[in-house]
Amino acid sequence: LILSWVPPVSKDALTHHLAVPKLYLRYGGIYEIPFIPFSYFPMNLDLLYLIPLYFGNDIIPKYIHFAFALLTALLIFGYLQKRIGPPYALLGAILFLSIPIIVKLSITVYVDLGLIFFTTASLLLLLKWMEKGFGLRFLVLSAVGSGLAMGTKYNGLITFLLLALFVPFLHSRYYGGKKAGFSKSLRYGALFVLISLMLFSPWMIRNYLWTSNPLYPLYDQWFNPDDPAHWHTIGVFTYRSVVYHEAWWQIALLPIRVFFQGVDGDPQYFDGRLNPFLLVFPLFAFYRLGTESDSIRMELKAMICFAVLFFAFAFFSSSLRIRYIAPIIPPLVMLSMFGLKKLVIQVQALKTRLMRNISLTGLVLLLCFAHWLNFRYIVDQYRDVDPFSYLGGTVTRDEYIEKHRPEYPTMQYINESLPPAARILFIFMGNRGYYCDREYIFDMINNRSMLKSLVQASNTSQDLLFQIRKRGITHLLINYRIFDRWVKDAFTTEEQEFLLQFFQQHMRLLYSKAGYSLLRLEELV
Repeated sequence: LILSWVPPVSKDALTHHLAVPKLYLRYGGIYEIPFIPFSYFPMNLDLLYLIPLYFGNDIIPKYIHFAFALLTALLIFGYLQKRIGPPYALLGAILFLSIPIIVKLSITVYVDLGLIFFTTASLLLLLKWMEKGFGLRFLVLSAVGSGLAMGTKYNGLITFLLLALFVPFLHSRYYGGKKAGFSKSLRYGALFVLISLMLFSPWMIRNYLWTSNPLYPLYDQWFNPDDPAHWHTIGVFTYRSVVYHEAWWQIALLPIRVFFQGVDGDPQYFDGRLNPFLLVFPLFAFYRLGTESDSIRMELKAMICFAVLFFAFAFFSSSLRIRYIAPIIPPLVMLSMFGLKKLVIQVQALKTRLMRNISLTGLVLLLCFAHWLNFRYIVDQYRDVDPFSYLGGTVTRDEYIEKHRPEYPTMQYINESLPPAARILFIFMGNRGYYCDREYIFDMINNRSMLKSLVQASNTSQDLLFQIRKRGITHLLINYRIFDRWVKDAFTTEEQEFLLQFFQQHMRLLYSKAGYSLLRLEELV
């Protein structure tokens, strides 16, 4: 609650989770924004952020996002309370809320906590569907959760695919204690798919009308095979080998490393942190599995299968980030509590009191260490976020934002000095446009630079001026710390001289600070 009460400065918030809703409010409705690829993503939570943004508050969206963490903790508590008792339920809820990546997400304007909640709800409702004898009510509710997960983030497609496969499998295997007709199981699966897609369909229809691809920009090579502007990616193994110079054994250990080596802001180390005990404690949940009831045994198997398969899909389909696999955290937390209870039972079964006391002390110390890792991360967040300087009035809102986003003073100059009709080309600005109140577009879209293509297509500096002005661009906002290196690497010597001549003849510097410069284009004559 304290860490959240500062102005938003996280990258994704400024590139789309707040930036796109702000543009929708300015425009008066949802409209296509081709230069922001993220604007084609599903936006269930982003639309909720419209409400506080309409009233001029961009801090409340953090609390909306955090609310989904609390709701997920409530789901974990409710499930564990019924299965293994209130103490384990409370410990599981606290463990979930204090996991570093959950803490980080809870204080930022992202959408991953919504995806985690809807995924967890859909999975638990599916287990409830089986527990209650396969009635329609819980199947429909599970499908609703799956559809809302897809409408929150594209990673919800993995949830949908896995649970759609779980439905006929669970029904055919466990219905009435005997195998059911497979056609009925398939009908249940088809119903789940239909309801989920209905909830997700508004975003698919929108994207199809705009791009002829309901899942744009995913799989665009299938829907628009003649479009050269596809998002080309390479496999995760090749990428990590080439970019991070990791050996084969390091890549092979990624499923284990992800629990131990997480670092915020470092994509090589998964851009986030988990708790290593999420890997250790679930293993004990399957110790002497035959001692549980059939329903509990099935639920444990379903949760571990979901976690493993979700991780595999996310791992092989994209660059590995903790956020991309975050929906597996609630199942792992619940399995951890089952594992913890089995450890306690084994300790209690020891023959001598001395051994019981020693083992119980060791188990308590182990739990304390697991939670200390989380607590230490929270303490570090207070140092990094520094909320008290802002809450205490030591720094103003503008000073706080500038401390974390050095381009902010230039944005302020734009908002105060440029006419409303200005249109600015952002060059190497990280696509962070939320704090700009004038119209803007990005130079780099799908790894292709508009400026570079125009330079290569122009014969004279006047031609280049005409081509840029023809697109309505009046100003350039440049991050020179990156721009200068890029020009030397991406342009030939002749093109560099041509670009320098163009800047000298047709550009005027208006403002510059911290390496960010605003330049005005000369009017066409």
